[in-house]
Amino acid sequence: MAIAAIDCGTNTTRLLIAENASAASQRQFLESRAEITRLGAGVDKTNKLAPDAIARTLDCLRDYKKLLDQHQVTSLRAVATSATRDAYNRADFLTAATAILGTEMEVLSGQDEAKLSFQGATASLDPATGPFLVLDIGGGSTELSYGTQDQSTAISMDIGSVRLTEQHIANDPPLPEELSAVLSVIGLHLDDATRALGELDPSTQLIGVAGTVTTIAAVEIGLAEYDSDAIHHFNLSKAAAEDVFRNLAVEPLADRIHNPGLDPRRADVIVAGACILVGVMRHFGFSDCLVSESDLLDSLLLDLDPKAPDLLSTQLT
Repeated sequence: MAIAAIDCGTNTTRLLIAENASAASQRQFLESRAEITRLGAGVDKTNKLAPDAIARTLDCLRDYKKLLDQHQVTSLRAVATSATRDAYNRADFLTAATAILGTEMEVLSGQDEAKLSFQGATASLDPATGPFLVLDIGGGSTELSYGTQDQSTAISMDIGSVRLTEQHIANDPPLPEELSAVLSVIGLHLDDATRALGELDPSTQLIGVAGTVTTIAAVEIGLAEYDSDAIHHFNLSKAAAEDVFRNLAVEPLADRIHNPGLDPRRADVIVAGACILVGVMRHFGFSDCLVSESDLLDSLLLDLDPKAPDLLSTQLT
């Protein structure tokens, strides 16, 4: 038997399937998939999920349903995040997605998204190395959650790689004034975040999750093919993050797509995503970021199987 989780984000639709063995130590990940479906294309401007974006995402879910059936998944939790919660026609997508999967598609609040990201990112870490500030950069929103064993405070901000690109970046490559506008908007949100989170402990460790952070790490490493083992718990220095940001920001899209480690489908929004990462590191004074492959999806699996604390540390097959 197997358990699974699906996350329909603004930019990416992801699937994680794990074996639900009788002993926690025997559990293994069976499938890990991510498809850039751009469900949230145009949502910031229209507050509506576009028909073609819904269709792309539903096609992806149909493919995922085949994998769920193939692995005889017995428990599934499926969630949607920023784009869906912002869209007035969300029911058009949710009803169809639920019918395809046979499980109700939930819409997470920003706070719930932050909580799940924190739980997934920190589950396999020693609390003594905390406290932790977990940064989850999405396509439509970015979450910051702070705590040690449990999240104590969190904030969800309406800044994401897709949203900021659509709002502020019209040129290829981005003009300096466009990048300045993006960084200024991020700075305003981080001022609010500072007030919400309070003063961070000086020993706080920054943990970055989701596609923007893992992509920047992959570009820094120069991965010709994505390797989750090389990415997971890679220590990304601020200097390296700034360097990747500068290099990507000055390249036209036609050149940017050829960077090893960068999925070409993410290349049009990666600069805005990188702005968020370097903006956070600058604002809070972090010298490095621990990159984590464990995130919201892993946390959803733990919720389905709460007696399996070592599920997140099991190797992918």
